[in-house]
Amino acid sequence: MALPPLYALRAFEAAARLGSFSKAAAMLNVTPGAVSRHIRTLESWFECELFRRNGPRVEVTDAGRVLAEQLTEGFQSLERACYAFRGNSRELRLKAPSTLTMRWLLDVLNAFREQYSTPKIEISSVWMDTDTVDFSREPYDCAILLGNGHFGPGAESSVLFKEWLVPVCTPAQVEQAQKDIFSCELIHPSPDRRDWRRWLKRTGKFGQLNTARGKVFDTLEQGNLAAISGHGISVGDLLLSMEAIKNGLLALPFNEAVATGDSYWLVWPKGTPRRKNISLLYDWLKEAVPYETSAGIDYLN
Repeated sequence: MALPPLYALRAFEAAARLGSFSKAAAMLNVTPGAVSRHIRTLESWFECELFRRNGPRVEVTDAGRVLAEQLTEGFQSLERACYAFRGNSRELRLKAPSTLTMRWLLDVLNAFREQYSTPKIEISSVWMDTDTVDFSREPYDCAILLGNGHFGPGAESSVLFKEWLVPVCTPAQVEQAQKDIFSCELIHPSPDRRDWRRWLKRTGKFGQLNTARGKVFDTLEQGNLAAISGHGISVGDLLLSMEAIKNGLLALPFNEAVATGDSYWLVWPKGTPRRKNISLLYDWLKEAVPYETSAGIDYLN
């Protein structure tokens, strides 16, 4: 079966995805008129309307939306195939959570670059409510994710280090927290306030502490920054807060850290041609993990 022109399919997919002929034209470096002609070519070929025109405004039809979704997947598959074939020894595209990136990963990758000229690590630091990656749709070769090690049937993973949660605050607030935590302002580093609840439940301390109050943020990094600024007591990942504690920016009002059951993992798609470079990166990351004993955490003593 003959196929419609590839350039017409590309123009249509871009216009449908961007919702604009002019934006598609700018992306493809052609004129809006050329995009319009390509789409009319497809409409003639498929014998159906792909866009509704209303003066300068256009809207993709239901039929066009179905076609666009399949074309987007197809073009992404082509991009991944070409990327893998072009040379799998030169670079790795890495997805990582924002707190981990700022508190640990950037320094580790800088040291990696000093040691190895290749592969070049291209990092995307993103906020994730739930740490996930879809290698079939997202442009990454590997990812560092917080979880239980189960990231889908198409993924492989190796653990880096466990998550340990502990309250953190400025050194000036330690005494008040130890004397009367009920009078202290709480900082929640996640919108569902789960971190304080997990710490309280697993330590058995301060059972009447009202976790419904306090300031709410999206990430552990934001919680740490708010605590450093003196806005209250947050819950931080001890290993990722270690540098701030050593530098005197944060302190531990209570030495009980709790393991959440989750860990940070390096994750990659099964069958990737970049397995050798991913193994090299994993070995480097594992060597750079903050100190952790088999019995728990070294509390900076």
